[in-house]
Amino acid sequence: MSGLRYVYAVCRPFGTPLQAQLTGVAGVPPGLLRHRDLVAVVSTVPAADFGEEALQAHLQDPVWFAATARAHQGVIAALTTVTTPLPLRLATVCEDDSMVRTMLEMHGDAFRRVLDRLEGRVEWGVKVYTEPAPAAAPGAVATPGEAFARSLHERLAGRAEDCRIHAPQTCPVSGPAVRNVLDAAYLVPRAACEEFVELIDRTPEEPGVRVELTGPWAAYSFTGEEPR
Repeated sequence: MSGLRYVYAVCRPFGTPLQAQLTGVAGVPPGLLRHRDLVAVVSTVPAADFGEEALQAHLQDPVWFAATARAHQGVIAALTTVTTPLPLRLATVCEDDSMVRTMLEMHGDAFRRVLDRLEGRVEWGVKVYTEPAPAAAPGAVATPGEAFARSLHERLAGRAEDCRIHAPQTCPVSGPAVRNVLDAAYLVPRAACEEFVELIDRTPEEPGVRVELTGPWAAYSFTGEEPR
């Protein structure tokens, strides 16, 4: 078989067309495959690159991985402007349309529950980076900004419907002194996004602390069904 079906996301049927110039993985425009009351967003990819063995090899190639991830994210971002997608994992591949429909049938109830919970909501990411105070006492373990990060998270979580705390990231580019003390995702109704962003904008700056806001994204961190 020369082509496989790459699946980007699952969503409810929607009427607004995707951008005409939109291309996805392998440079192919995405299409819609409907099954009952669900839609899979798919495109055709070459089996030579996305067959099981070839795919495992490609995923070890950082250049190929980055290009595929950018294309995947581009389709999800376009979907987010016209509907509420449930993003699937990178490189979710089915043998053909029949297998895509089988996936929708087998996991349909779970897909519907998540889509109902995510409807009208987007994800915002917030990271806080800090640097140790130059005059820190010998043996001190607290990093300036950690209390700031905790306070900011509590206020943001109070404005969000759900939140996820991710493991702090390392900061090799910025040097060993820089620490990521908060890496969080927040599920926010679209109608409340302006207020959420303003809360960060109004937060007084603190020396040695940097806040990074990203989004709005599709709700990648909330595609599972675990409660807050």
